[in-house]
Amino acid sequence: MTGARFPRQARVRARADFDRIFKQGRRTAAPSMALHWLPEPAPPRLGLAVSRKVDPRAVGRNRIKRVLRDAFRHLRAQLAPGAYVVVARIPAREADNAALRAAFEQLLTRAGALPARTAAGTMPADLAPSPSSPTTPALPGG
Repeated sequence: MTGARFPRQARVRARADFDRIFKQGRRTAAPSMALHWLPEPAPPRLGLAVSRKVDPRAVGRNRIKRVLRDAFRHLRAQLAPGAYVVVARIPAREADNAALRAAFEQLLTRAGALPARTAAGTMPADLAPSPSSPTTPALPGG
C-alpha cells in the first residue's frame, strides 16, 4: 500500500509556498472549506490551514486535518499535478468525517483536479436507451 502514503514531498510546508499559492492560484469554496490550487508540473501536494477560529480545541483541529490528509492520500493518484491548500472554515467543526471528505472531493472535482464520478448503473451503456428514443409507445391519434 505504498501509493496511499503521505510522504514529505506530498506536503506544502514552506510559508513562501503558501503565499505563492494564495496569490497566484485559483480558488473555489464550500461552506465548510475553501480550496486554493496552483497547477504545477510536480506531483500533487497538500497544505492545510485550520485555525483556532475554526475550533479552539486542538483535538478538533487535528481531526479535521487528519480526515483531509487521509482523503488526499487516497485521491492523490487520480489528482492533476499541482499544489492544493485547504483552508477550513467554522462549519467544518460541526461536520462529521464523511461530510468533510465529501466536501473535499466536491471542491477537487469543481476545480477540475479530480475527474467527475459517473453514477454506476445496472444496465451497460451500450444497452441503455438513448435519450432521443421514446420510452413509451406513441398513442394513436395524437
